[in-house]
Amino acid sequence: MSQFATWLSQTSLSLTFQVHEWIIPAVQSVHIIAIGIVLSAVLMVGLRVLDLAWRDQTLMQVTERFGPWLSWALVVLLLTGVVMVIGEPVRELMAFSFWAKMTLVAIGTAVALLFQRALRRHGPSWEASVTSQAGTKALAVVTFMLWICVVFLGRFIAYDHVWGSWSGSPKA
Repeated sequence: MSQFATWLSQTSLSLTFQVHEWIIPAVQSVHIIAIGIVLSAVLMVGLRVLDLAWRDQTLMQVTERFGPWLSWALVVLLLTGVVMVIGEPVRELMAFSFWAKMTLVAIGTAVALLFQRALRRHGPSWEASVTSQAGTKALAVVTFMLWICVVFLGRFIAYDHVWGSWSGSPKA
């Protein structure tokens, strides 16, 4: 991975991002807004699953309301994340925090997609039983906490050397 990161850092696109010092901070700002949208959408659906909000709406209605926000924000996260990796490949790709974050993003995305698919497939009859189950409520809380961990791990990328030998990232 080290050789790939070093090669990528020498490509013309990466060098362009490095020379224009405003690009990475601007992209990070958009990235942060997108993660805020993801957190908000997951929280809103989670509050409905926990029966703490939108009791007058079905879970399907709440998911249809916040699902598109979640989906588009995940696309924005992907695009801005790629730009940040290209702009700072050694810092990103050599960081333990980056790979832990990507693992949690993959899990969180899979949970969201599977939940939306199951809700569409089984419809209203499934909704009443699923929202009353303790396991579903626990999943809502765990999913939100997973995305909180994504935020912290994203921030830890800059300080990845704290992981010691787990990190191949150079000290900042």
